[in-house]
Amino acid sequence: MASAASAPPTPATPASLKRIVTASLIGTTIEWYDFFLYGSAAALIFNKLFFPDSDPLVGTLLSFLTYAVGFAARPLGALVFGHYGDRLGRKKLLVLSLLLMGGATFAIGLLPTHATIGTAAPVLLTLLRLVQGFALGGEWGGAVLLVSEHGDARRRGFWASWPQTGAPAGQLLATGVLSLLTAVLSDAAFGSWGWRIPFLLSGVLVIVGLWIRLSVDESPVFRQALAQAAARRATQAADAEKLPLVAVLRHHWRDVLVAMGARMAENISYYVITAFILVYATTSAGVSKQTALNAVLIASAVHFAVIPAWGALSDRIGRRPVYLLGAVGVGLWMFPFFSLVDTGGFGSLVLAVTVGLVLHGAMYAPQAAFFSEMFATRMRYSGASIGAQFASVAAGAPAPLIATALLADYDSSTPIALYVIAAALLTVVAVGVAKETRHRDLAGIDATADAEPTKAAAADARVV
Repeated sequence: MASAASAPPTPATPASLKRIVTASLIGTTIEWYDFFLYGSAAALIFNKLFFPDSDPLVGTLLSFLTYAVGFAARPLGALVFGHYGDRLGRKKLLVLSLLLMGGATFAIGLLPTHATIGTAAPVLLTLLRLVQGFALGGEWGGAVLLVSEHGDARRRGFWASWPQTGAPAGQLLATGVLSLLTAVLSDAAFGSWGWRIPFLLSGVLVIVGLWIRLSVDESPVFRQALAQAAARRATQAADAEKLPLVAVLRHHWRDVLVAMGARMAENISYYVITAFILVYATTSAGVSKQTALNAVLIASAVHFAVIPAWGALSDRIGRRPVYLLGAVGVGLWMFPFFSLVDTGGFGSLVLAVTVGLVLHGAMYAPQAAFFSEMFATRMRYSGASIGAQFASVAAGAPAPLIATALLADYDSSTPIALYVIAAALLTVVAVGVAKETRHRDLAGIDATADAEPTKAAAADARVV
């Protein structure tokens, strides 16, 4: 009879899996709502509220700089949440990340502006943005792993893509709330108090998210890994590294680099298409704020719908082909994208953003399963989070900032398009050299990883 430590984990029932997917989706939607809300507000209003003495475009740059600070905190969140998520479990850390993100967002809604407290206002705004970034750095890895480790291996790409839809759902929710407020409020009312409403709404959303997230069970694959670790300690078998980060860098450093390279085109293109476009369309193409927000709103709805389809396709033909299709497509779309936006027409703007996000979805959908299948269970939270979030510092964090600076320097979209194309080429190289992971068994990865420390320990003993 197989022991509890060696017996394969029992797959979740269809009903249980749907509940887990729903909990992960709602949690990631709330977290991304909070994070994207800041980005949209940075493009539309924060330059006036927190940097009023600057030239409008300079104020937007400063506003996007505080936006980028959130990305700088994401690797720290990945390290801390990954470490404890690999030791204590995915569920506990996901609850903590939701509390931190929601609390910081709610506090932004209460924050005095520059007109009230002077330079302390942007300082406090930056600190709260750091908390947001720290929380999101730990959220993504846990949410996708909870589904990946519960799900059916044959359809892992499909099921793991659902937490990914939390990004467009959060974008949809954040943009929708802002679009509604800008439609019903005057510019003066929105700038005075209306902008606070979507941030304060986060408090209600967090309560709902916590209620749902607390109802799910811990990953069976993780529980099995804990049992195996306890068995190794009991028999004085080879001891694995006590720090998951050390284990990741020892056994999976190539996979971390692949994940970082894969994130470049996905992350940069997304923030150029959804955040920077609010600046470009309103300043260079003469489009109103309401029109730009509505275009992103429609495109985000389509983005939400296509992600599971791309995830299902990755189960049929592999993670790499779908990912490469998205990277090449985004690179090829950049020049048509800006040409359509430059027309100033609403239909052209919707088409530009929608096609861009559909192509982005081809990268984003298989990413959850792709990254999860690279790492062993006891270091999966750390590995997936580190690969994803460290890349965000060089990719998503400066993307709106770099795009805005290029626009200010060259007064042209051409350098911005070339910037995204360069990122796409980097991602094509990274994914091109990666191994296909579609058929990998998560428990099988654990068995392979367990053998490596044993060999290392035996070699150390011979040396002694």
